[in-house]
Amino acid sequence: MSLLAQVRGVLFDLDGTLADTAPDLVQALNLSLLDAGLEAKPFESLRSAASHGSFALVDAALPHASEPLRQQLQQGLLAHYQRINGDQCQLFTGIATLLDWLDLQGLPFGVITNKPARFTRPLLQKLNLQRRMTVMISGDSTRYAKPHTAPMLLGAQQLNCAPEHILYLGDAERDLLAAQAAAMLGGVALWGYLHKEDNPQHWPALAQFASPLAVLDALIASR
Repeated sequence: MSLLAQVRGVLFDLDGTLADTAPDLVQALNLSLLDAGLEAKPFESLRSAASHGSFALVDAALPHASEPLRQQLQQGLLAHYQRINGDQCQLFTGIATLLDWLDLQGLPFGVITNKPARFTRPLLQKLNLQRRMTVMISGDSTRYAKPHTAPMLLGAQQLNCAPEHILYLGDAERDLLAAQAAAMLGGVALWGYLHKEDNPQHWPALAQFASPLAVLDALIASR
């Protein structure tokens, strides 16, 4: 029997897994660069950094920036992102269909992200998901962020589900390491913000999924 047959709940990483947040994040960074008198960067050169936080975006844009400039750009990014958060963000194709199926099956779902709550909750509200989610855990919901197990185990508790019966989907290695450490079933979201140097085949995961609809097909086949 497939381990997916044991799934009683599904949890998602946010950036690059549930939602395509890169357009807003990159725009916020470029506005910060312009504020500092620097040139904006092409979207595609920064997209793969969008899952890894604000400093990762700054470092991708200016890998040799001085620490004061790095801090300045990061603070500017966060300030702009607070204002434009969700303006261009959309669910990845197939996510809405997957969530509707989970609802029909009575399988609870939610988000565990390293994104701070001041960005997570307004974004999920804009996406009309806040009321549908059993779990909304941000990077500052516990003392530790992923890949630590603290947010994962809190998510299992809120889902009222044993970790081994939870599928956790993410597009970064830390997501799968956190899932493994918490005894969850890990799934790689290959549609996310993977960098050309990433090696998802070496990440500890039950499966790799090309799209959200591939996750849906696998869950249906396991029932």
